[in-house]
Amino acid sequence: MAGLYSSEITPTERRRRLREALTGPSIARLPGAFSPLVARAIGEAGFEGVYVSGAVVAADLALPDIGLTTLTEVAARSRQIARATDLPVLVDADTGFGEPMSAARTVSELEDAGVAGCHFEDQVNPKRCGHLDGKEVVPADLMVRRLSAAVRERRDSEFVICARTDAAGVEGIDSAIERAKAYRDAGADLIFTEALHTEDEFARFREAVPDVPLLANMTEFGKTRLLPAGRLEELGYDAVIYPVTTLRIAMGQVEEALGEIAETGTQTGWLERMQHRARLYELLRYAEYNDFDQSVFTYSRENYDPDN
Repeated sequence: MAGLYSSEITPTERRRRLREALTGPSIARLPGAFSPLVARAIGEAGFEGVYVSGAVVAADLALPDIGLTTLTEVAARSRQIARATDLPVLVDADTGFGEPMSAARTVSELEDAGVAGCHFEDQVNPKRCGHLDGKEVVPADLMVRRLSAAVRERRDSEFVICARTDAAGVEGIDSAIERAKAYRDAGADLIFTEALHTEDEFARFREAVPDVPLLANMTEFGKTRLLPAGRLEELGYDAVIYPVTTLRIAMGQVEEALGEIAETGTQTGWLERMQHRARLYELLRYAEYNDFDQSVFTYSRENYDPDN
């Protein structure tokens, strides 16, 4: 369990654990966290890692996922989330927030934030949500330069650099396969192919790119058929993310509850559907903070000496 104020497991060790999960016998499952508290809940539920979605960071700022967020905003949220969990955290770094030199700086900032890895995509900047039409991809050689710059800047060799390709929905799956091979050769530790449609496409991609870990995106309401983690594992995938799931669940409940409160003037109908105060305090480790405070806070008016 993480320490009271930060994880007691070093960033390098968490990066190593992510690498081990990517090469282990079972698929690594990384639900998205829109807050540090959600990251803690993901850990308690028994998952192998935490994902920070660029779309979720943008949505939490009431912005669309079209490249409006900054490296500073993404790094700050990632740092907060990594602090709250012992799990490795994988971060969506969009297009690297600029040109190849910017991708290099992005790696530096995210290493300092304590996360286990990040992924860069081959869309043009500013980008679009990977499951929307109208995407554009940069030439493959430009993406290779992005990745090469990121790999070159990496100070911790355990930090995972993932390459995402959006080419399947723009140029076709054959192009996505060729790009994935080029990105692997440029030093990517993990390949993320976005917006495949069917189980057959996932199988075809795995067969064509056999010698590097692959990540699948099981986002809702997009172009991809939702497949269970066990089936993705059977198809040869090494990791799966659920990027927006927790935010969608939370916001769906928030909107429904607010509508009822606006209509009835009370939240009593929602009491059984809320997280109870006791469970929130348990997740926050409230009692442990109280114990710590009582063990170190020794001030009392009786023994206060203003001259010492």
